[in-house]
Amino acid sequence: MGSQHKTTIHTATATAGASSSQYVFDWADLAFGSKKPLKDLKAIFIMAPRELSPGRFTQLVQTYLPKAHIVLGISKEPYVLGLDGQPQNKMLRASTVQTVIDKVNKSASKHKIYTLHYSQRDVSFVLEKVPFARVVLVNGSWYRAFHLRPEYYRLANSSTPYDMVSPFADEQEARDFADKTQLLPVPQPGAYTETEMLNLAAQAAKRSFDFGGFQTGVVLGREKREKKAASSVADSAVRDKPKRLYDLLASVHNKVVPFETYAMHYGASREKNFSPMNDLNYYDTIHAEIALILKAQKQRLDLAGTTLFINLLPCPTCARMFTETDIAEFVYRDDHTDGYAVALLEKAGKKVRRIVPAADTTEATVEDTMEDRRETTHKEEL
Repeated sequence: MGSQHKTTIHTATATAGASSSQYVFDWADLAFGSKKPLKDLKAIFIMAPRELSPGRFTQLVQTYLPKAHIVLGISKEPYVLGLDGQPQNKMLRASTVQTVIDKVNKSASKHKIYTLHYSQRDVSFVLEKVPFARVVLVNGSWYRAFHLRPEYYRLANSSTPYDMVSPFADEQEARDFADKTQLLPVPQPGAYTETEMLNLAAQAAKRSFDFGGFQTGVVLGREKREKKAASSVADSAVRDKPKRLYDLLASVHNKVVPFETYAMHYGASREKNFSPMNDLNYYDTIHAEIALILKAQKQRLDLAGTTLFINLLPCPTCARMFTETDIAEFVYRDDHTDGYAVALLEKAGKKVRRIVPAADTTEATVEDTMEDRRETTHKEEL
């Protein structure tokens, strides 16, 4: 049974008047009670979508309302789960489309629009307990390829038909959204510790529009060593270990091409081809590693002796490319592919380190060498 969450419902029910309340459901009220009122609708369910313009929502209403009642999911979380705080990944607020809903529900149409408010964590339970006539999935309303998620298996097991649709009215609206959305700030130049550099890579990743894959960020730095003063307590000949600081040279993320909202509008390649996460034949981005090399070429950056920080170990293809560059060191956070890139880069004379922020502090780190990794029984599979 779905869990109950004390999260704010982004809805205009209170101001829409008592006449609108009959069209509003909350999964928190239904989860442990009768779902008959919802089941009896035999409705088409628009699974809680990311931001939609009123114009795009009107298009969806025109497509599906003649066939059945519509139940519009409304997320209780303001962002796509797993992509918190990212302006390009906001979820739809009921108030954005309330005017359209009210207009339909006050009309003579035999089919009406209902809203169902729920936490995104509960959607699998919704799909399990309520037999919808059809489910409409708005691209970019989840993180990671849909066919690898539990919601897909709920639909497949129940043989529920579904459509995957664009969140945009047309390509121009998609392009405008990409151009006008203010993303999280680009990491600023300065001197940073290695842990801070890795955090900056994670920050850069949050600018990505890659909802069907993995948001990846890269920052490039050049180390400059600064020695601390000699200890006044110990022998004056003993000095503290030099603190590693890096000048930030560049930052990039994996960019969807030919424009950032292309996969949202036309569908993610991985999802359309039911591709596994490690399949390099179907994806929609320039890998962040490639983006870094392109940026370095355009800005004529000297790569000799630099250190690359990345939140995800480079894929085999990018690792092979890096063996031919002058980048001296690679520092990463998340592992995959049994350390293939590590072995390859080390054979090419590169230094590779893994830094994992400790659970209790982002400053404490663990350096994972290739030898240590071979002894590790748990490997994260993507």
